[in-house]
Amino acid sequence: MKKKHVNARLICQVSAAAALVLAGNAMAADAFSSDSKWMTGDWGGERTKLIEQGIDIKADYVGEVGGNLHGGYNDDKTARYADQFGLGVALDLQKLWGWDNTQAKIQLTNRNGYNISNDRVGDPRAGTLSSSQEVYGRGHMVRLTQLWIQHQFFDNKLDVKAGYFGEGEDFNTFPCDFQNLAFCGSQVGNWATNIWYNWPVSQAAIRVKYNINDELYAQIGAYNQNPSQLEHGNGFKLSGSGTAGTVLPVELVWSPKVNSLPGEYRIGYYKSTADANDVLKDANGNDAATTGDAYRVHSSKHGYWFVAQQQLTSHNGDASRGLNIAANATFHDKDTNFIDNYQSVMFVYKGPFDARPKDDVGIGAARIHVNDDVKKNAELLNASNGVSDYDNPVFSPIRDTEYNYEINYGFHVTNWLTVRPNLQYITHPGGVDAVDNALVAGLKIQSVF
Repeated sequence: MKKKHVNARLICQVSAAAALVLAGNAMAADAFSSDSKWMTGDWGGERTKLIEQGIDIKADYVGEVGGNLHGGYNDDKTARYADQFGLGVALDLQKLWGWDNTQAKIQLTNRNGYNISNDRVGDPRAGTLSSSQEVYGRGHMVRLTQLWIQHQFFDNKLDVKAGYFGEGEDFNTFPCDFQNLAFCGSQVGNWATNIWYNWPVSQAAIRVKYNINDELYAQIGAYNQNPSQLEHGNGFKLSGSGTAGTVLPVELVWSPKVNSLPGEYRIGYYKSTADANDVLKDANGNDAATTGDAYRVHSSKHGYWFVAQQQLTSHNGDASRGLNIAANATFHDKDTNFIDNYQSVMFVYKGPFDARPKDDVGIGAARIHVNDDVKKNAELLNASNGVSDYDNPVFSPIRDTEYNYEINYGFHVTNWLTVRPNLQYITHPGGVDAVDNALVAGLKIQSVF
């Protein structure tokens, strides 16, 4: 009897504890609760029910402020704001319809606002190579960013994804926890001129991945290269009219554990089958800026990349905290591409303070180099036009190398809101030595609804 009494009391204690946990979870799911994953909460439990049924509704917001504190092309101080709204749904088709190992996603995005880099930091004739507000660009419009279906074959060894999406979702992928574009997202898309379209632009595409083992996989893709999809009003264009060629990326991805800490290493190559103009020569091999003839046309262009991410330390045994390092490098076709190489390195410490275990602090440096033939072409154009004065509106700015630096602190305000103040320093904006180095104050807001 005594044993039964003890067991009964233990059951009561466990039940009480479970009730408290459930009550806590219920409270955490309320709208605007700091513990909820979503600003709008769990909708009285309906959101969790939908996820259990295979329907995960996605809604998010990114807003970025950039203010020129010092230097740049125009030191008339101001601030600009750019933002992006996202709305979509991820579908587990196995739960919904019994389709084993099958997923799908639909995503819409809407961008708005203005960029401090375009006319304050950079000379409007040249702009900047990077951007102090990475969320800016691709038009003030609603776009269909994702419309795809994905299936795993042969015990998940083979993974095939098809539909409409961008290269940077799967190839040369990189997180976006900085505000300067040089440290955010797929870098190939930033520097492979006019062929690799990053978020929020989508293209008709297929990606095939093969998992060699738990740490290593290889993948190849084919993406429709259609410049008309960049045009305003074509955010939902699904037809192939305007197709110029195909972008073919291949990549090997290794995800080892080093001292029990995660890492990811990527090496890849891309080729575009679309025609591409030479940046310097005409069809006869002479300087087109001097002869006045059309620039030579190449039948393709190419490039390759390296990405490394590695957690270096944990914090008092907590692997969710600690120092992380990341590095990116891209190299591009010197005959046809405006940028011929780019490199960056970043350090991020997650959970720097015991009182703020989910915050992070980051610092990064990037180098973006303009193709020497582009520089020579501008010099020849100026000579051909008979201008040498930088202030002459006809003068073509001479561009070489731009350096970007950022330091930021991410306040994890709630599980659905991160606020990231930052300072950026841009050396030779646009690669133009004649433009003063610039100091930019930024603020990035990331929220999940």
